[in-house]
Amino acid sequence: MVGRTTRTLLSFVMVMAASVLGVAAGAGTAQADGCYTWGRTLSQGSSGSDVTQLQIRVAGWVTSGERLSYDGQYGARTTAAVKKFQSAYGLAADGVAGPATFNRIYALQDNDCTPVHFTYAELNRCNSTWAGGAVPAATAKANALKTMWKLEALRHALGDVPITISSGFRSASCNSAVGGAAGSRHLYGDAADLVGSPSFCTLARQARVHGFSEILGPGYPGHSTHTHVAFDPSPYWSASSCGI
Repeated sequence: MVGRTTRTLLSFVMVMAASVLGVAAGAGTAQADGCYTWGRTLSQGSSGSDVTQLQIRVAGWVTSGERLSYDGQYGARTTAAVKKFQSAYGLAADGVAGPATFNRIYALQDNDCTPVHFTYAELNRCNSTWAGGAVPAATAKANALKTMWKLEALRHALGDVPITISSGFRSASCNSAVGGAAGSRHLYGDAADLVGSPSFCTLARQARVHGFSEILGPGYPGHSTHTHVAFDPSPYWSASSCGI
C-alpha cells in the first residue's frame, strides 16, 4: 500500500512535471489507482457503477440542505457537484469528469478508498467488524466511507484545517454504553461527532453545504461539547447557539 506521504509527493511531482512541460496538470490519460480507476470520461447522461463511485467522492460538494443520491445516474445535481469539486481544487469547472478530475481524486484517496485525511479507524472506535449496529456490517462500513468523503469536503472548504472525530459507528452495546439515543445514526455508520477546532459552530454552519442532513450542535441538548453530523433520511438541523 502506498502511504499518504508518498501519494502526496507523487501528486506534487505530477503537477510540477506538467507545469515544466507546459501542459495542464492531469491532462491526457488518468493514472491508475490502487483503490479504483475510472476507465472513461463521465458527463451528464452517463450511468453505471463508475458514476456511483464518483458520486461518493463529490457528494460533499452540494448546496445548502442538498443531498446527492448515490444512484449511478449522472444528472444535473451530479454535474453541479462535480463543478464545485473542480472549482474547489483549481480545475476547469465544466462538470465533466475526465482525467484531470480523476487524477485529483486519486491524489485525495488512499488505497482503501478513504480520503487521505480520514481513516476507517477514526470512524469506528467501537469494534473491528462493524457489526452489531442497525444495519449489516458491510453497509455500516460503506456508510462511514461516504461520511468521510463529505468530511474531506468540509475540511477543504475550511482551509484544510484538521478535523477531529470523537465518535463514529457504534454497535448497539457501544451506543448504550455512552448513553446514545435508541435511534442514533451512529448505529448506521453514517454519523460523526466532531470536536477540537474549528469551533463547534463553525463546523455546524459549514456542514450545511456538504451533504449532511442531520446536524446537531451547541444549543441542542447534550451537544455542547461537540458537533454531530450524519446522513438522516429525515433531515433535521438544530444548533440554536449557532443560529441553526
